[in-house]
Amino acid sequence: MKISIGSDHAGFAYKDALAAMLRAEGHDVTDVGTFSEESVDYPDYGIAAAKLVANGTASAGVLVCGSGIGISIAANKVHGIRAANCTSVEMAALARQHNDANMVAVGQRLVTLETAMDIVRTFLATAFEGGRHQRRVDKIEATEGTLP
Repeated sequence: MKISIGSDHAGFAYKDALAAMLRAEGHDVTDVGTFSEESVDYPDYGIAAAKLVANGTASAGVLVCGSGIGISIAANKVHGIRAANCTSVEMAALARQHNDANMVAVGQRLVTLETAMDIVRTFLATAFEGGRHQRRVDKIEATEGTLP
């Protein structure tokens, strides 16, 4: 699977570890940065990773910042992105099953690296259930770009 990955400085260590894990598992990973712990702005990297998913270059995306909150909010501003900030494996599974999320965010300050890896693996391995959930995803998509 082609996966985009991005982080700010507060998520740099996990981003590098997650990218290495994904590559070891056979995924094609495009790392949009950041590439050090020097302070940067999370929107730059969240949006860059999201654009690769939105334009079809990547099938899914992984985001990391201190909490996962800011970078997921930034990514969700890109048309077609449904980034879910997850703090548990159950959240990652539900984000895919019920919301057809195409990006997952984790917070380096909130979960262990092992949990972050399990979240990402679960997210990527879980399918969207469709059915009654499709109607809700369609409503989200229908409002993109229409609200003031």
